[in-house]
Amino acid sequence: MKEDILTATDRGEAASMMEPLLIAATSKHRGPLNDLALELAAQSARYRGSLPKYVEHSLADLVRAMNCYYSNLIEGHDTHPVDIERALKYDYSQNTKQCNLQLEAKAHITVQQWIDEGGLKDYAASVVGLCEIHRRFCELLPEDLLWVENPETDERMELEPGELRQRDVKVGRHIPISSGALPRFMKRVEESYCGLGKTDTIFAAAAAHHRLLWIHPFLDGNGRVVRLMSYAMLLDALDTGGIWSIARGLARNEAQYKGLLAACDAQRHSELDRRGNLSESALADFTRFFLETCIDQVRFMEELAAPDRLRARILVWANEAIHAKTLPPQSLTILERLLYQGELARDEITAMFDVTPRQARRYVEPLTELGVMVSATTRTPYHLAFLARLATQWLPGAIPGKVSLKLLIYLRMSKLNSTYRMARFTGVRSKSFR
Repeated sequence: MKEDILTATDRGEAASMMEPLLIAATSKHRGPLNDLALELAAQSARYRGSLPKYVEHSLADLVRAMNCYYSNLIEGHDTHPVDIERALKYDYSQNTKQCNLQLEAKAHITVQQWIDEGGLKDYAASVVGLCEIHRRFCELLPEDLLWVENPETDERMELEPGELRQRDVKVGRHIPISSGALPRFMKRVEESYCGLGKTDTIFAAAAAHHRLLWIHPFLDGNGRVVRLMSYAMLLDALDTGGIWSIARGLARNEAQYKGLLAACDAQRHSELDRRGNLSESALADFTRFFLETCIDQVRFMEELAAPDRLRARILVWANEAIHAKTLPPQSLTILERLLYQGELARDEITAMFDVTPRQARRYVEPLTELGVMVSATTRTPYHLAFLARLATQWLPGAIPGKVSLKLLIYLRMSKLNSTYRMARFTGVRSKSFR
């Protein structure tokens, strides 16, 4: 009965049960963590500053699919970015289960894009902000995914988008606070994690990550909401531009990630473990892991998206496509110009080949049909798009997939950092060698 589901119990837990909420400035753990926060800020700023604007914007679109894929993978839902890309174009699987997972992934990407575009007006860790993220995500889910089953009783409970749970739950061995206690715990979360300075916000992105999972505010969807919250907090504190994904690092180290989260559930070990009910040293260990994972992912993406290496990989792909007769020879010249300039006006293509606009469209159409070149309207310039189905060749390692033998040879050669060698390998002689 609906009335039964909405009966919230309150066991009178005090909000101090989840202290400490942050690593104190006087803590012995704070110094090394400060160093990691500063390193993360510097790495993130350097990476974003190294990218041309046209690459940054297009890369953010692919990173949303990456973030969604790896976040879902942590939840046990394996929806490949290619299938996610299909869902964004309303191309759904005929299999109901797979279709539902595509819709779930599409919901995640829609919410992240809303965050990226500044749609989240409240703090990500505020009650309003968290409930808004949960509501927007759940409202886009298919009906089948809006029901939660209790594995011990087989009872099915309906998930209310954006509403704090009204039932007590058990998550593995962990029994979160009673549903009636949620309002005061959520208020304490908001007071602790909102309105902080940049450095404390970076720490809060990790600390709040655990504390909210420990509280378990929603009947379901907590993991995704918390990862989106941490993403939004880092987006704000570091001005990341949405061009790297913490979820990839967490998924690649899933056992350690979940193990450290579980360790944070433990009560403090002794008087040396600072004040509070929960262990500060465990929270410091998770914060260290979280920050080191962020730094690792920024470095990975910085190396992967380095303009010279990215350009050479794209031209390798174009040569392969031309040899396979899937692209006309003129595609190489178009892509090379596009990579140098960032955007390409339609009349420029006509002038490049000294052909009529109609003939120029024939050269461009194969690239636009593949989705590699896109434009906002039929009159605006073209710019590059990063596609999940090409990521294994353009950005190998960003998402799972096979890399061609030719690309592996290129990756070995690129270590020589020789522009001349890369030009010879791709078959492209730039103006400097003509």
